Amino acid sequence: MYPGQHARETPEKPAVVMAGTGETVTYRQLDERSIRLARVWRDAGLQRGSHVALVADNHPRYFEVYWAAIRSGLYLTAVNRYLSADEAAYIVNDCGAEAIVVSSAVSQLAQDLVPLLDGCPLRHAFGGPVEGYESYEDAVAAVTADPLDDQPVGATMLYSSGTTGRPKGIKRPLPERQIDEPDPTGRGVSGAFGMSADTVYLSPAPLYHAAPLAFTAGVQALGGTVVVMEKFDPVDCLAAIEHHEVTAAQFVPTMFVRMLKLDPEVRARYDLSSLRTAIHAAAPCPVEVKRQMIEWWGPILIEYYAGTEGNGSTIITSEQWLAHPGSVGRPAVGAIHICDESGAELPTGEAGTVYFEQARMPFEYHGDPEKTRNAQHPEHPNWSTLGDVGYLDDEGYLYLTDRKAFMIISGGVNIYPQEIEDALVLHPSVADVAVFGVPDEDMGETVQAVVEPAAGVEPSPALAQELTEYLRQRIAHYKVPRRVDFIDEMPRLPTGKLYKRVLRDRYATAARPG
Repeated sequence: MYPGQHARETPEKPAVVMAGTGETVTYRQLDERSIRLARVWRDAGLQRGSHVALVADNHPRYFEVYWAAIRSGLYLTAVNRYLSADEAAYIVNDCGAEAIVVSSAVSQLAQDLVPLLDGCPLRHAFGGPVEGYESYEDAVAAVTADPLDDQPVGATMLYSSGTTGRPKGIKRPLPERQIDEPDPTGRGVSGAFGMSADTVYLSPAPLYHAAPLAFTAGVQALGGTVVVMEKFDPVDCLAAIEHHEVTAAQFVPTMFVRMLKLDPEVRARYDLSSLRTAIHAAAPCPVEVKRQMIEWWGPILIEYYAGTEGNGSTIITSEQWLAHPGSVGRPAVGAIHICDESGAELPTGEAGTVYFEQARMPFEYHGDPEKTRNAQHPEHPNWSTLGDVGYLDDEGYLYLTDRKAFMIISGGVNIYPQEIEDALVLHPSVADVAVFGVPDEDMGETVQAVVEPAAGVEPSPALAQELTEYLRQRIAHYKVPRRVDFIDEMPRLPTGKLYKRVLRDRYATAARPG
């Protein structure tokens, strides 16, 4: 379904509520406003398959722009608002955007973008004036709210985070149907996650990221209410769950860690009894972190493993996870194959590249056939990988060890940083941690850890030694970092994903002779 149907049936029901300000947009308003923007674009000549870009903070108008694209057959590229102008311009230019919408909250980035754009003549800003952009509010007010005669379904074309290289657009074919026709695939957030028109869904992450955007839009497709946090804060998150009587929410593991490290009396202050489903994904969750969350919230955690590419997914309930701790579940979409470097399938229990098999290759990397081909199995083009390494157990449950790109080879031995990070992150003096390989003449690579100390903890050689000894009691000695350094703030994306390449490149440069 789409907002128009809910606008007719429950016009005054909140479609979006901002957690911080309380600003609310009803389904009637969401429908009318998305129609107006779709008409602005259509009147300007954009047709099915054209591309539009969005650069904004978490704001109610995010959903107007999203549904305007989805109801007019356009590709929408949501751009990370924290990128530099050069990085953002690369994405807007690469996707071939003919129109761009920005918020006044990112006015400096938006202004810096203008001279860097190859085209994109249609530029609008909402929330206040931005030099180089026309008023969004004036543009949509100048057209009618009568739906377009032709409303083909559009899609998102989001970009990889670029943590291991230049980001690439992930492009899937546009659906061959109109917006008011049912989705024949039947995929959505209702089945596995139990959502419905009664769902109140909390989204604490930036909306430009694939999962927050897909899940919030999925809840709106069902007619539920989406509560959006302007920015994640552990206490504000608990308060929002209580105040809005949230029934479902999605998190990343770093959010769990931050909530678990709150004082027990703070955690106990909030009534979380309305929460029936706590979804998490985006990064492997340390076993002890997840165990503590289940003890706190009950067996309501549902984990899935998937990528923006949409090439496959797994899912696991709390009950299944307690029987298979550390697993990300069994296949929900696509069959799983674990393969070695040559593409040969590996037996149960052996780690290798994780491939999903579907009837056809479901995506391509925009403008990069080589990258697309590299994601495919050498002999089976309908098998594709996100570059993760893992293994299957006897019951078909998948366990991820790490991303292939981050694997450390030290003295010919494969070491996966995730295991070391998981062991360190629960130390009370650690707020965040990154582990990666640095060049070494003798071993090829050695293990390096960089730690962000917890609030009030001073970094010192004594702390580094304490963390080293802590690890020696929990993991094999050959995996223990040769060095532990400290950093004021870890370079994480607002989505929670660690921008590890920044750290690794810095250390690799320092390690080069001369």
